[in-house]
Amino acid sequence: MDNKNRGLIAILVIALVIIIDQASKIWVKTNMSLYESIEIASWFKIYFVENNGMAFGMEVIGKLFLSLFRIVAIGFIGYYLYTLVKKQYSKGYIACIALILAGAFGNIIDSVFYGEIFSASYQGHVASFVSLGDGYSSWLHGKVVDMLYFPLIEGTFPSWLPMWGGENFIFFSPIFNIADSAITVGIFILLLFYRKTLSQSLEKKA
Repeated sequence: MDNKNRGLIAILVIALVIIIDQASKIWVKTNMSLYESIEIASWFKIYFVENNGMAFGMEVIGKLFLSLFRIVAIGFIGYYLYTLVKKQYSKGYIACIALILAGAFGNIIDSVFYGEIFSASYQGHVASFVSLGDGYSSWLHGKVVDMLYFPLIEGTFPSWLPMWGGENFIFFSPIFNIADSAITVGIFILLLFYRKTLSQSLEKKA
């Protein structure tokens, strides 16, 4: 019974994150043109961008390698989560790993499928669903949709400051999505409350 409860928690967390993540991405992709912005508040905007890279728009390695790496990583994390449920680890720890797995899975859906099922997004043009093979790219080469933007503080550096004097700045400029948020929250809670559990579980696996 305990295993079923833990397994159910993991499934619910993963399903909820993926559903919200994909619903928000599909809505943005099919209702907004690239770089279009909707202001929710002065410190929060829906700002549509796409990227080929990792979380928060970073691009450091090739797209195909990144997509394949994500798939392999999801396999490892999924198996790790399965062992945690089987060995009856705490529900909070399982939920953290489930958040990380769901976030990784949410972004890999974009990478694997979006290039095949969507037309291209660009300024002044809203994308739409298309038949397989008519999309803007091929399998594993889709772009990840980002839209959450929190320009919490905007201002100008003092003129006397070396190098950046007089330039505008934005505090917290990354644009991200629900999947990125799930990964970040999962890792943050993991490091804050479950570092000992993490190290013990990895030692046991080793």
